[in-house]
Amino acid sequence: MFSSIRTKFALTYFSVIAVVLILMNTYFLTASRDVIFSSKQAFIQSQASIITASLEDLFDVLTVDDVARVMDVLDVTGVSHIVIIDTSGDVIYGSDDNYMQSDFPDGLIARAMEGFDLFAGKFAGGSFSSSALAPVMSRGAAIGAVYVHEEDREQGTILMDMQTTLWNISVIVAGFSVAMVVIIIWSVMRRITGIFKAIKTVREGEYNYRVNVRGSDELALLGDEFNSLTDRLRETDEIRRSFVANASHELKTPLASIRLLSDSILQNEGIERETVQEFVSDIGIEAERLTRTTEKLMTLTRLDGNISDDKTRIDMKEAVNDTLRMLRPLAASLGLEIDSILSDGCFVLATGDSVHQVIFNLVENAIKYNKPNGKLTVKLVIEGDEVVLTVDDTGIGVPDADMPHIFDRFYRVDKARSRGAGGSGLGLSIVQDTVRELGGKVEAARLKGGGMRFQVRFALLAP
Repeated sequence: MFSSIRTKFALTYFSVIAVVLILMNTYFLTASRDVIFSSKQAFIQSQASIITASLEDLFDVLTVDDVARVMDVLDVTGVSHIVIIDTSGDVIYGSDDNYMQSDFPDGLIARAMEGFDLFAGKFAGGSFSSSALAPVMSRGAAIGAVYVHEEDREQGTILMDMQTTLWNISVIVAGFSVAMVVIIIWSVMRRITGIFKAIKTVREGEYNYRVNVRGSDELALLGDEFNSLTDRLRETDEIRRSFVANASHELKTPLASIRLLSDSILQNEGIERETVQEFVSDIGIEAERLTRTTEKLMTLTRLDGNISDDKTRIDMKEAVNDTLRMLRPLAASLGLEIDSILSDGCFVLATGDSVHQVIFNLVENAIKYNKPNGKLTVKLVIEGDEVVLTVDDTGIGVPDADMPHIFDRFYRVDKARSRGAGGSGLGLSIVQDTVRELGGKVEAARLKGGGMRFQVRFALLAP
């Protein structure tokens, strides 16, 4: 039970309220009582000082008549009892010393005779009781003591009324707090329970489930984030399903061709040698297609898993030249012309394989989808603090409707022509993911005269 969040919340809230109420009912009353005692002490001691000042240095010994004559002249008000005793402890003024003895035991009375001022105060029975004991000095020696006592029920009643009022307020606050806790916990837990239910539903694979959390507080923001997460999960699941279906299809086609060709060879005993060689050559071509598709899928898996090699200083000009050297024979076989404009000092922080993947896929793509006897231009320049690689071709271009999808995996503009050219629809996806991994960006645009332009930007690495 104590592990429940609602229990923890309620206990925390009640603890805070309890501490506040306890402080309000104790500290406030105690502080008020101490203030009253302080004022009582100042008053009662001032009255005692008036009496002792009137008796000091007038007599060497206190007598009943002398003290009575002085006290008749003094106007001491606001006190309940006044008792004056001599050095032997006999009462020479006042009714008796019962009040004095109850407030100050004999030991303290003797201490007053030694020249010390004493005060005693207490609050009991709804009344403040304050007493002061002061020595009467003559020629540096005590000749008696003055006891002054005050009983104040009026302020005691006020303090008791305040205590009753605070108690009533505490009961009301406690009741209101319980009601508020119940309402708040019910409201919060209802919303949290809704989110928890949504999490369980989504965990079971229902990515279309939405949670509706009203308000504008943190729980509402959590609900919005949850809905965004489910949208992302749904998109990811759709991409995964599409990826598996497309990958299966890409692998299925060459495998079916290999099986058909191999079955043709095995089932025809009198097949001619030239035909066998042709079939075996076709099997090799399909096997190469399988290898290329598998390698590209592995590359995408590596990029998705953020598995990257250590980056080093790469000379882009050298990398472009090496890649063009490999692809010029393919371009020449199709009657294509390759022009290159490459600047010096184009250094980037990357890996050799990743840079090769980007350049190779862009140039190969421009060759495969170019027009007969066409042309492609590879340009490498420095613009500000960036290295810009541009690949232009005079090919068939991409329709406007297909432009937003050209970097999607397995996407082909012309599926029949792409398959005939050996394309798998993964090259541009690899380019985009690789460039992003290296902290760059890639853009595609149609050229006015026909063809496409692909432009990649990397951060320039200072020499």
